Amino acid sequence: MSDYYCLPFSNHPQRDQLYDELHARPFHPVKTPQQISHLAFKATPQELDAAFVLIRELCHRYGVPQPGTSSVSFLHEFTGFFLRWERHLEFFTLTVMRSAPRHERPFQSRVLDALPEDWLAVLPGQAVAALHLAVGGEELDVGPEELARMFDGERLIVSRPKEGRALLCTAFKLHGDGFGRILIQNGDISEYQMGRLVQRVYEMETYRLLAQLPIPTAKRLAPELHDMDRQLAEMLARLPGIDNSAGERALLEDLSLLSARLESWRAETNYRFSATRAYQDLVLARLSNIREAEVEGHMTVAEFIARRFDPGLRTLEWVQAWMEDLSRRIERAGDMLRTRVNLTLQEQNKCLLVAMNRRSYLQLRMQETVEGLSVAAISYYLVGLIGYVLGILPLETLHLDKKTAMALVVPLVLVSVWWTVRRIRHRLIRSPDGELGSCSEPQLGHGAEEEV
Repeated sequence: MSDYYCLPFSNHPQRDQLYDELHARPFHPVKTPQQISHLAFKATPQELDAAFVLIRELCHRYGVPQPGTSSVSFLHEFTGFFLRWERHLEFFTLTVMRSAPRHERPFQSRVLDALPEDWLAVLPGQAVAALHLAVGGEELDVGPEELARMFDGERLIVSRPKEGRALLCTAFKLHGDGFGRILIQNGDISEYQMGRLVQRVYEMETYRLLAQLPIPTAKRLAPELHDMDRQLAEMLARLPGIDNSAGERALLEDLSLLSARLESWRAETNYRFSATRAYQDLVLARLSNIREAEVEGHMTVAEFIARRFDPGLRTLEWVQAWMEDLSRRIERAGDMLRTRVNLTLQEQNKCLLVAMNRRSYLQLRMQETVEGLSVAAISYYLVGLIGYVLGILPLETLHLDKKTAMALVVPLVLVSVWWTVRRIRHRLIRSPDGELGSCSEPQLGHGAEEEV
């Protein structure tokens, strides 16, 4: 938080940062004539940090103030040139500028040579954009022959930005030195307007190249997706003919492998495709900002982008939509197959439960049979014990003999034992409140009862 003002209320800790964000990458005035070299390096977070260390080292070497540790951009005048450095999420840019001699032909010399060669050799990351941009005045010869020499005879895209107050020429190709080339002839626009135009032009070229990074990947995946689509169709065609659980499980495993391969491709491309859409929006915004006017006989930059750049991005959208569609279809096929497997398992479980229920019922009936035998056995032993007791009693006084008394006791013992066993069984089976469980006894046919 800045301490140069004091407010009577609490401030958000990022308030100053939010204001500074709008001015993080300001336009730099560009005089005419001017030589500019622009580089953009795709880099990892570690390489972005290493590039920032190199910028501070270069400042130390030339004796100029170093950027702050939290800086995302840096612009300063060095001995004989201006250097601009910008840090982005996945790339950083270097822009070197200096006034061009009026007698020198554009692209005849490189302003990039002003930087130490050993310093350039250790720049981290991979160069995506590398271009030379020349700004000339009205005295600049832009005739067909001279333009052909400047751009190695390549077919040019020519337009008049700033509503016709400047002339822009480029071929959107790499030339013999490995750099792209852009020529801007100044009509009557100011240094600040030229600075905005130059920055928008090289930003448009940088974002265009970054947006096209996943196109080779999309072209590589297209045949693979076609083959995967065919495999999915063949798997679905096999589904009606499968009549056993082993075949269903094998098909489900094949679908899982297919889904895993597709998800790996989606994970590989999702971030890159999303970044492409963001870069595409930036390219279109920069095209809108330069406000082109048409030059007869030539395509404008907007027309060239619409014809050559947009189809490649539509290919990316088509591949991404294809992967999303395949993912949904595989998921639906897997759900359908899993439902079929679950129904088969439920039917098997039902048959198993019916068999278990039958066996349990048979066991219960057998236990009841054994229970009847146990009543007879217990009664037999009880009657024997009672016989011993009756042997010592004076039965003659009651005009009874032992055999008659034993005959009278047997029915009573049988009924008593049977009633006692019945009560015990009911107490064990019934719940405390006297209600049976939710499962009722199975209703078997007469054949099962006869078997018992």
